[in-house]
Amino acid sequence: MSDQEQTEIRLEFAKLKQEHNDFDAAINAMIATACDPLQIQRMKKKKLAIKDRMQALEDRIIPDIIA
Repeated sequence: MSDQEQTEIRLEFAKLKQEHNDFDAAINAMIATACDPLQIQRMKKKKLAIKDRMQALEDRIIPDIIA
């Protein structure tokens, strides 16, 4: 993997991490204001999808090494 590819992956990872944190804050605010539970569940599902994407990017950066 080239340095540029790794840089692009790290940049995308950083953006997703920020988005994940934003979803976390939004979910906490929705819970605090007793928002619709279905809406909260949908937000949690989106947050989980972002986390899965972050994990996939992390796996591309750090290859599995079998010792």
